[in-house]
Amino acid sequence: MAKTILSVDDSSSIRQMVAFTLKGAGYEVIEAVDGQEGLDKAKTKTVDMVLTDQNMPRMDGLTLIKSLRAMPSYKSVPILMLTTESGDAMKAQGKAAGATGWLVKPFDPAKLLEVTKKVIG
Repeated sequence: MAKTILSVDDSSSIRQMVAFTLKGAGYEVIEAVDGQEGLDKAKTKTVDMVLTDQNMPRMDGLTLIKSLRAMPSYKSVPILMLTTESGDAMKAQGKAAGATGWLVKPFDPAKLLEVTKKVIG
């Protein structure tokens, strides 16, 4: 059975590129337009990995990560930040919130697949 990835980003073009890349490698992708929708979808279905942007309306990525980590079913699910933010302070906040890893936009599809394989197989 295919591994399921929740992709959370307010940019439809980023969501499309992520979905195209991951589906092409055999993953199932659930999309959400912001952190709040991502959290709502995560509550209805546990996924194998979460990929989230930082800067989004309604709920940002760090708040989403903290909210997911507070749920028992998401304690050990890999959560990757995919964002334009690349500063050390932001990465430290991401790590403190519970992020597993960090990818900077624009992302390299091969790198996304490499990191995805590394964290969920």
